[in-house]
Amino acid sequence: MDFALESYIRNHIDKEPAHLRNLDRLTNIRLLNGRMCSGHIQGRLLKMLVEMIKPERVLELGTFSGYSALCIAEGMDEGSELHTFEIDDELEDFIREAIDTSPYGDRIFLHIGDATDEIAGWEKESVDLAFIDADKRKYCDYYRLCFPLIKKGGYIIADNTLWDGHVTETTEKHSAQTLGIMAFNDMVASDPRVEKVIIPLRDGLTIIRKL
Repeated sequence: MDFALESYIRNHIDKEPAHLRNLDRLTNIRLLNGRMCSGHIQGRLLKMLVEMIKPERVLELGTFSGYSALCIAEGMDEGSELHTFEIDDELEDFIREAIDTSPYGDRIFLHIGDATDEIAGWEKESVDLAFIDADKRKYCDYYRLCFPLIKKGGYIIADNTLWDGHVTETTEKHSAQTLGIMAFNDMVASDPRVEKVIIPLRDGLTIIRKL
């Protein structure tokens, strides 16, 4: 999406809340790879999708700076829970500050470390929505991990599934991240247990509904 079109969209959707605008700024100033932040347009979409789904329990793999978690929490009802996992412990202080200074921090439970062991002990069909935005090389593993936890009619949303267009490149020298995304896309496309659509927003957003 070119800059002019993106600016047009920003000017014709709901405004970015002040606490998220500040978080986006701090993310790009203080952290490496600031472009990983979900940002205004995707953030408003996540919030609206959550309002439509009305989940009581949400799982997020890959917190980064906390922007997407705050957008998801904003769309959730009081008393609902968002459990977000971030493997990089050096981000913990930054994330906790963002959560603690937001209007929706009481809905967010931050877990630092590898989600695999803890999630493996969760009850089956105990999650209404999962948002996957972590290590691209492990997307297939995350899908297998999350699927049993998702209730019938629940959703998995996966970010970065077009990976800057690399998924369509005809080369034998794909990066491990690109190969991970391509394998994930193929896995989801061939899974008869779900319906799915890829939205070409930013870096690609796949919405998956468990049948």
